[in-house]
Amino acid sequence: MQFLDDSLHPENQDKVVITVAPYGPEWMPEDYPEDIPVTMEEQIQKAVDCYEAGATVLHLHVRELDGKGSKRLSKFNELIDGVRKAVPDMIIQVGGSISFAPEDDGQAAKWLSDDTRHMLAELTPKPDQVTVAINTVQMNITELLTLEDCAGTTLADPVFRAAYSEMTVPAGPAWVEEHLKRLQAAGVQPHFQLTGMHSMETLLRLVRRGVYKGPLNLTWVGIGGGFDGPNPFNVMEFVRSAPDGACLTLESLMKNVLPINMMSMAMGFHPRCGIEDTLIDQRGNRMTSVEQVKQLVRVANELGRDVANGKEAREIYKIGTWYDSVDETLAALGMAPNRQPGVKNVPLRK
Repeated sequence: MQFLDDSLHPENQDKVVITVAPYGPEWMPEDYPEDIPVTMEEQIQKAVDCYEAGATVLHLHVRELDGKGSKRLSKFNELIDGVRKAVPDMIIQVGGSISFAPEDDGQAAKWLSDDTRHMLAELTPKPDQVTVAINTVQMNITELLTLEDCAGTTLADPVFRAAYSEMTVPAGPAWVEEHLKRLQAAGVQPHFQLTGMHSMETLLRLVRRGVYKGPLNLTWVGIGGGFDGPNPFNVMEFVRSAPDGACLTLESLMKNVLPINMMSMAMGFHPRCGIEDTLIDQRGNRMTSVEQVKQLVRVANELGRDVANGKEAREIYKIGTWYDSVDETLAALGMAPNRQPGVKNVPLRK
């Protein structure tokens, strides 16, 4: 992405789109009973509370009544329907992992089968987005999740930590292509959650091949353990390589969340918060998802950036926009065209 001399001026930046992830599937309700909703009514109300605080994108997971992450698409349909009726302008973004929580003590934390994950394209009512990973990678969230950070939670238990330390994200080439095909056919926008430059490069190759023809909403996920670490140099390399027409959100883990979000908003990009990312503030105190949203609203105001409402967020994310050809996609994303026969040197953007 390019930065002009006035790119850091708030009047030249989009309004801030705040994503909230308030369901935290890696935690159990007893880890933070004040802020982990369990009943369907509580889960819907959590979305409403976050929206009223200023969040316009809901990263959605679902729980069963026993507190465990749900793997039933019927439960996802129920929550999506409830949220859609309660806050119709909120962008509903289904977490593409569905639920990666262990079923029982000592069991590995695994994502669901490829076929089940493909069925996210068939959810009814239809979500606005489903998050999509690119390239299979290790996802050891415990690498940066210290025992001090998770004191008093189930993730302080060595058995659970061992299960989560071995988690991987299955996102091989055949699965990615089929998943993108199904999402596009259903009119559901993928939101790409990228683990680093290798994921970015693979995604851009898919765009150039015409596997994906739509807006690029990207989240850089700096959580370590197989993903990029929360290092500003990693962030800036990702930003530098992102197409000019992409929409960027930055995401991290625990005490890294606020600094990464502040960097993101200062550069004109967007933040993500919620208990899926952190249960604590910078001093180690418990912090609810709503409190985190309100904090980001305050920071955005200090930076001079207005916070987008639901309709404005949909425009920024280009929800419902699709392109008819590879050339149209490349042009819309501000990418150089594919090389044509006989073209020498670097193909120039029009």
